[in-house]
Amino acid sequence: MKIVADVDIPFLEGVFEPYAEVLYKKGIDISKEDVADADALLVRTRTQCDASLLEGSRLRVVASATIGTDHIDKEYCTSHGIKVRNASGCNAGGVMQYVFSAVYGIAARKGIKLDDFTFGVIGVGNVGSRVAEMAESLGFNVMRCDPPREAKEGPEGFCSLEELLTQSQVVTLHVPLDETTRGMADEAFFTMMPPGSIFINSSRGEVVDEDALMAAIPKMGAVVIDTWNNEPDVNVELVDVVDIATPHIAGYSYQGKVNGTRMAVRAVAECLGIEELADYTPAVVDEDHQPVRLDLRGKNHGEIAAVLQYNYPIFTDDFRFRMEPHKFEKLRNEYQYRREIVLE
Repeated sequence: MKIVADVDIPFLEGVFEPYAEVLYKKGIDISKEDVADADALLVRTRTQCDASLLEGSRLRVVASATIGTDHIDKEYCTSHGIKVRNASGCNAGGVMQYVFSAVYGIAARKGIKLDDFTFGVIGVGNVGSRVAEMAESLGFNVMRCDPPREAKEGPEGFCSLEELLTQSQVVTLHVPLDETTRGMADEAFFTMMPPGSIFINSSRGEVVDEDALMAAIPKMGAVVIDTWNNEPDVNVELVDVVDIATPHIAGYSYQGKVNGTRMAVRAVAECLGIEELADYTPAVVDEDHQPVRLDLRGKNHGEIAAVLQYNYPIFTDDFRFRMEPHKFEKLRNEYQYRREIVLE
């Protein structure tokens, strides 16, 4: 068997070698010739898995060590007998930590009082659910908007997008990129948000109309952007005017990367019949890399901000990116994974 894998998937080297020939390449450099005689392809978001790459191959499975699948042409794969697997929810804890480090950090830096704030969570899947639960545990009011989930589960616990935007002081996006979400944060979207609101996007860049966001920034309380249009060629003008800018690393926690690799390896092992890897977990999780347990009960907002910044100094990531936004991919690939937090 032959397996082609993105060289930047962590903890992967040596895992499949006892069972298959393994070719490691930068995700963006994986070619049609590379996968032509491959049985499995392991990728991150930088490999566009469509007909131009997959046509004529003998692939049985494409596994992404990420939560998103917008870089994979699932319709093509299905029609050609190629299974598609992703690491759903692998980085939920990391993104949750990112969101609250950002909100409390900005509040402390800009003197924003968070009392009686309402958190509006758009997209309540694995990641959005964790963010909503954390917000509630910290005493925020929470509104949830997720039309696909609402259609399946009924209206209880959900609200419309208009209700959320007009009533929330924090709006955070956790939606997949598809035909229903591309460009959803447009001029009308930002017009509905109250002045002084905090806007966060850590989902996919193309869900935001960046021109509309630029126009709306003067009325916003703060803007936090981790995912961008046209990555890695980001809009430097937008980088300069938002409050926190980071290079698509919101989910880059140690636990998130372990989870992503574990799920991708198990998916390939199942599809290729490698029984020895059916229960695979990277053997790299020691005491120094366990989640940090925090007790925030009884602490005021300033104290919470200090604790969150100590565990994840988000403004350091912001500073590094602002200094060299053209090194977007290098900053991602060389990122030092942080430990997640868990509330007691």
